[in-house]
Amino acid sequence: MRKRIRRMRPALAAIALCALAACAKDAPLDSLSPEGPIARQQDSLFRPVFWIAAAIFFIVEGLFLFAILKFRDRADRDEPKQVHGHTRAEIAWTIVPALILVGVAIPTVVTIFDLERARGSAQELRVRVDAKQWWWEFEYLDTPEPHMITANELVIPTNRDVVLELESSDVIHSFWVPKLAGKMDVVPGRTNVLRLYADQPGSYLGQCAEFCAISHANMRMVVHALDAAEFDTWMQDQLAPAVVPGAGVERGAQLFASNCAVCHQVRADGEDFRKATGPNLTHLASRSTFGAGLYDMERDTLFDWVKNVLQQKPGVIMPVFENVLDDGEISAIVDYLLTLE
Repeated sequence: MRKRIRRMRPALAAIALCALAACAKDAPLDSLSPEGPIARQQDSLFRPVFWIAAAIFFIVEGLFLFAILKFRDRADRDEPKQVHGHTRAEIAWTIVPALILVGVAIPTVVTIFDLERARGSAQELRVRVDAKQWWWEFEYLDTPEPHMITANELVIPTNRDVVLELESSDVIHSFWVPKLAGKMDVVPGRTNVLRLYADQPGSYLGQCAEFCAISHANMRMVVHALDAAEFDTWMQDQLAPAVVPGAGVERGAQLFASNCAVCHQVRADGEDFRKATGPNLTHLASRSTFGAGLYDMERDTLFDWVKNVLQQKPGVIMPVFENVLDDGEISAIVDYLLTLE
């Protein structure tokens, strides 16, 4: 027995580590700590289904272990009596699982249909989400055409339905902000719809939940929920053009125009929003993060990003500028970017 226990130590240690990893407090991607009505409703469905499944698992595994121990091969024991064609037993193990499935299916179907209905009295906010390797583009469809475009940080109002039209420009991704709603696949050539609803202001971390190549783990996002007045102010700021480069950053603006403007838009006065190869940077400095939620908006990390992006996020198509520009020129570009509020 002692030898068996010693052999089982690595497996028991692995189980303990997994259990401890699941006990982290305030985990940003914890779907078991819902903070919105949609996520709470999904959680209220998940928990009873989980306990039903857990009870079935332990009952079945318990009977399995009981049979192994009770009827294990021993020289002084006859083989157990076999059961063949037991009508009552066959009816029982057909009806009981069917009743369990019906009991799970009814609240599941009711919840699915209920989640499709609008929750707030205010008009829905519609946003087209374009998933790309490895960042997110957000197009606010209720603004005048061409619609307002931002990237990687989705800003929404509280107490208002947000309808996301999910599309992909390359491979299959998955949109997941666990504290607000469940995940939804983002498939090329198809538009899937996901609803969000936040009843409290706050910032909620999201993540691509479908493996999409080398920087999949670095494809993050942040959802900022603002009250109605703050959201309207933010919207007006985003609709405004970029600030005119002031004294001290003209050189950075010129370097940006000659090296970065092909892939990124910094929208000037009178210029329309346009889709570009890279994220829209018109109000970059108003965001709390960059690199698809990977880094906080700090000068040193932004400098490292511009200098050699492949060291910060493998696989991206942005050029490595340390082979083209010196540190002074890169610093000038960063100074300019940090004025884009």
